[in-house]
Amino acid sequence: MKISTILDHIDSGHIALPEFQRGYVWSREQVRGLFHSLYRRHPVGGLLVWATEAKGAAHRGEGPLAAGIVKLLLDGQQRVTSLYGVMRGHPPKFFDGNESKFTGLQFHLEEEVFEFYQRAKMKDDPLWVDVTKLMQEGNDGLGAFITKLSSSSEHAEKVGDFAGRLNNLLGIADIELHDEEVTGADKTLDVVVDIFNRVNSGGTKLSQGDLALAKVCAEWPDARDIMKAKLREWEGAGYEFTLDWLLRSVNTLLTGEAQFSYLHDRDSLDIQEGLQRATKYIDDCLNMIAGRLGIDHKRVFFGRLAVPIMVRYLNQKQGTLDEKERDKLLFWFAQAGMWGRYSGSTEASLDRDLAALEESRGDLDALLKELKSWHGALRIDPEHFASWGLGARFYPVLYMLTRMGGSRDWGNGLPLRANLLGKMSRLEVHHIFPKSRLYKYELKKEEVNSLANYCFLTKGSNLSIRDRLPEEYFVEIEERHPGALASQWIPDDQNLWKIKHYSDFLTVRRELLAREANRQFAQLLHGDTEWVDISSEATATEPVAADTVTATEVPPSGIDKSDLVRRMEKQIADLEAEEEEREIEAINDWVERQGLPRGQINFDLSDETTGTQLAVLDLAWPDGLQPELSAPVAVLLNEPAEVLSKASAAGYRCFTEAAAFRAYVNAEILGADAAAA
Repeated sequence: MKISTILDHIDSGHIALPEFQRGYVWSREQVRGLFHSLYRRHPVGGLLVWATEAKGAAHRGEGPLAAGIVKLLLDGQQRVTSLYGVMRGHPPKFFDGNESKFTGLQFHLEEEVFEFYQRAKMKDDPLWVDVTKLMQEGNDGLGAFITKLSSSSEHAEKVGDFAGRLNNLLGIADIELHDEEVTGADKTLDVVVDIFNRVNSGGTKLSQGDLALAKVCAEWPDARDIMKAKLREWEGAGYEFTLDWLLRSVNTLLTGEAQFSYLHDRDSLDIQEGLQRATKYIDDCLNMIAGRLGIDHKRVFFGRLAVPIMVRYLNQKQGTLDEKERDKLLFWFAQAGMWGRYSGSTEASLDRDLAALEESRGDLDALLKELKSWHGALRIDPEHFASWGLGARFYPVLYMLTRMGGSRDWGNGLPLRANLLGKMSRLEVHHIFPKSRLYKYELKKEEVNSLANYCFLTKGSNLSIRDRLPEEYFVEIEERHPGALASQWIPDDQNLWKIKHYSDFLTVRRELLAREANRQFAQLLHGDTEWVDISSEATATEPVAADTVTATEVPPSGIDKSDLVRRMEKQIADLEAEEEEREIEAINDWVERQGLPRGQINFDLSDETTGTQLAVLDLAWPDGLQPELSAPVAVLLNEPAEVLSKASAAGYRCFTEAAAFRAYVNAEILGADAAAA
């Protein structure tokens, strides 16, 4: 079938997309590669379609199907969508994605390459051809272009070559793509989905959640759009969830089971009613978590998979909790997130927790017993705050304590609540001891970015402090806003404010943070001492006596080096550390430009069984660059062999150089030659 015919059939409703198909996921690089291959007349693969009766066929989009037999795309969606988007100038009716991925494709007549529009590069170069405009105008556009070039003395002698290349480009519409049909009365939805998965086993294989959603949409075609609308609503509030996650909550509510297969026997009315209840209870959960714990956006929202358990519990209680029940549920949620309850075998852990709820008829103590038997003591020790970076397990805990404990801003002295207005009032991570100063003391990045060196301030306050040392700006803060330092658990011993005592500052602040965390958790339990015991601790508000601190200077001792050599080494270490941070950010920015999700910086790699932190990875995609479709990936720059070994043992594909990582993304994720959809 000619490409032009395929596009016409999409317009007429004879070709459409089945409801279970994923949305459009290709990058610009893949679109560019597809047109390069077609222009060179390289093979790009055929199509696989499901020929079925239009009546009752669950398809994507608002466009009506043609009467009689229609063809639903099983393999080739990405290619066909890209062709339609570029050649028609707008996406097809079944489109679900980012249309900028195929907008502005250009072709250079001299170099015969495809690139996306860049104003600075292409504005004054007449040899760049807008592919969409040429395809829409056809031979008329070709004639006008040739006439324009013929009048140019610079390009007149090559007009013949250029005309041939333009004709070759227009000829893409006449290329035949082989289409193979799946047809017959025995080809039910289950059979077709299985065929789809087998055909796409190396590409866009459906997850178990996709399979469940496909079956739901077969009976309730609007399900996906309704669920996506709710996800967008949560995204507007600062959260980021997935269809799988939302469907998981519907599943636990309706069936009390973790596996999606239990949802298959539910009819569309059950699903609709279950979705309505689940979204209400999720809203309730988010309000409780944000209002009581202060965890109010995606960056700090740990324990996402605890929410389906909370939804099941709320359903058992018909959505009505008293204050003690609410706080104990939140205690369990935060503890599950802290210790990585669902970081490993997700469904197995969910099944155990759901079973505990069912067997106890909704007793939260049963959930806590399950968590304690899995992890051990549910108390926080100072060493838990010894982790580092924004990806550390206890980073959200620090944020939670800031919100719960009445921490105050150092610029205006006001509590750091969630309803602060204005762009300069947005909370940012502040390095108490500035990074630039610490790197000059030859400290490693894990020491510089220790959680105990973090606090949260408004953007304006963070900018005003700049790279000043605590011994300078702490005095000013205490004079202007007495108690503001203590509200962020800063030791009151001024010796610890000096950079030479940085390591001791971290030690004491970790103790203060651990005490505060246990105190806050104890408050959530309203006097129930079975789960967190703080009786042996001093309260977090008690000052730490100065004579308990042994000052250990940061600069390494016992090394005989000249001042010149030391200064040079400090400068080199400083530059290397900052350069590594810039390189990590550059890699992440590049990945985002390819239409792929950003990785997690300083990712907390944990043991799947115990939740214990194993290592911190510079940059990681724990679910793969194509979630659920590709292996976990990590970029590790200048890391010791031990970290590389632990990441590899955990199933990560590791890269120690940016160039090798980019090559992997281009070859195995983007498929730059676009040979297959």
